[in-house]
Amino acid sequence: MNEQLLLFKLSSLGRCLDRIESRVPESSEILSRDYDLQDIISLNLQRAVQTCVDIASHIIADLDLKPPLTMAESFERLYQAGVISYKTKDRMKKSVGFRNIAVHEYFSINWDIVYTVSTKNLHDFKEFSSEVRNWFKSQENY
Repeated sequence: MNEQLLLFKLSSLGRCLDRIESRVPESSEILSRDYDLQDIISLNLQRAVQTCVDIASHIIADLDLKPPLTMAESFERLYQAGVISYKTKDRMKKSVGFRNIAVHEYFSINWDIVYTVSTKNLHDFKEFSSEVRNWFKSQENY
């Protein structure tokens, strides 16, 4: 896999997470009333998920694995290839479900859930990033 591309994607993921962390309000009530914060946070969560899927797609192609049929299946492929852990696979698959709700049902989104994801689940993305980095570094030795 192209190291520059991977580093760019991981950096982009980090920027999304930083943006969310810097803008998440003190409570879900504030988030439910502030349309600008809703846009900033939901967009960056969507971007974070999409970036992880993009990273997965590049690794899958590089390893010449069977292409996934769904976005969530991308993380199954990475787990099967030993790139990410079982826990991370499950968390990232759930993030795709969240992304689908955020994209397709935006007007009925539960801002309490968005708040929880923004305050308690960003570590899932960080763990994904760390596991991908560690896997990539281990591949350089071969």
